Amino acid sequence: MHQKTIRKPVQCSGIGLHSGRKVELTLSPAAPDTGIVFAVRHGDAWRHITPGPHNVSDTGLATTLSDGDARLSTVEHLLAAIRGLGIDNIHIRVCGVEVPIMDGSAASFVFLLRSAGLVEQPAVRRFLKVTRPMALTRDGKSVRVTPYDGFAVDYSIDFKHPLIGRQDMSLDITPDSFVRRLAKARTFGFLRDVERMQRAGLALGGSLDNAVVLDEYGVVNPEGLRFKDEFVRHKILDFVGDMAVAPLPLLGRFEINCSGHALNNEFLRYVLDNAVTCLDTVAAPAPAAPHQVPASAPAGVGETALAS
Repeated sequence: MHQKTIRKPVQCSGIGLHSGRKVELTLSPAAPDTGIVFAVRHGDAWRHITPGPHNVSDTGLATTLSDGDARLSTVEHLLAAIRGLGIDNIHIRVCGVEVPIMDGSAASFVFLLRSAGLVEQPAVRRFLKVTRPMALTRDGKSVRVTPYDGFAVDYSIDFKHPLIGRQDMSLDITPDSFVRRLAKARTFGFLRDVERMQRAGLALGGSLDNAVVLDEYGVVNPEGLRFKDEFVRHKILDFVGDMAVAPLPLLGRFEINCSGHALNNEFLRYVLDNAVTCLDTVAAPAPAAPHQVPASAPAGVGETALAS
């Protein structure tokens, strides 16, 4: 119920998915109420970018944050790992124009953050709690949210590909469910699009090591899929990362149909622009005292079944 940061600084390096260049990343602890702060090299100086929906300047194939002429791309997987693990305060320094893609999922960032260790801080967590339904629809795609005391996602995708088709998944996202069911799901793309993207200066660092690639019939990657429904799982991962640019963690149940980075960001802007009528800032409730089962109670009395 308290804010969290990491215990010590940790570093990694990798390749930028779209730039194809080496990127160095450093994650460091931050004081209570700092939030998530990026520092990016801009010429000979460091520039700071605080995530916010109106700081998202590009959503073409990735989420890009900007502050003036300072830009940082492909932030969504790292932000998903930070928010998925319940981390509130962190400094992120990036030597490069985008966050490294690693294996195309959030698993490497989860490993890095857990290696640093998570620590509670002497400040209560705060949330933005949805208080009434909100929805946005564009070209057959939609995002809707209703009040809920947690962060739950009902996601549907529909691709005209024999291996994907329609996939649906519902998940109440907690640190445990994020790690077990979302973090390893990789980004994906289609072989027919690779040449066009590379002519446009994108996906220059893309490979079978950091993305699931599909031809007309199936998966090109020799190891296959990590989950049968890896595609919808990765879309949920992206959604968690795109919602993580909000100033505080959100509480609500989200119903998403075929959305992507652009609609995710448009929806978040819409909600925050109407915050007076649809959001409350709330503190995390104190944990309930553990329920004591009387010694004389028969087997099963007082027990609770948990389902992920």
